[in-house]
Amino acid sequence: MMIPSRSYPLIRRTALALALLGVLAACQKNDASAGQVAGKLDDVAQVAGQKLDQAANYVGQQVDATRATAEQNLNSAASTPSVRIDPADLASSAQANLQNAASATGAAIDRAATMTDQGLQTAGHKLQQWSTQGTAASSSASTSTSTSTDSTDAQKQMDK
Repeated sequence: MMIPSRSYPLIRRTALALALLGVLAACQKNDASAGQVAGKLDDVAQVAGQKLDQAANYVGQQVDATRATAEQNLNSAASTPSVRIDPADLASSAQANLQNAASATGAAIDRAATMTDQGLQTAGHKLQQWSTQGTAASSSASTSTSTSTDSTDAQKQMDK
């Protein structure tokens, strides 16, 4: 079975998206413990694995359907000798069906990558906002000559 050459860039893009999501998960403002980060990475990996399994199942179903159609055509041709099947046409039809299945799988992976990209962008914006708020809170806390209660308030703001 040939793997379409188009799937390699999709796999690389998916792996890159997973790596970026892992980095963003590690940079959470709540100082997540290693167990929480690992849990989130496991969740992301599980979702990605499920999407890839779905794509593989879809391709497998398309291959099985094409094989069944080809077998039916061959059985039909064997039972009615007046009908001629051109092997080139049969091969062309099978190839077209496989290309359609690969195209649909690629589209599903592209949609998953797009959704992951949007999630990463949202997380990045939130991280930038948090960083900006944290920097402003740190600046005001360091220049302030207030009591220790003000420092505690600044820490609470950063923890939000």
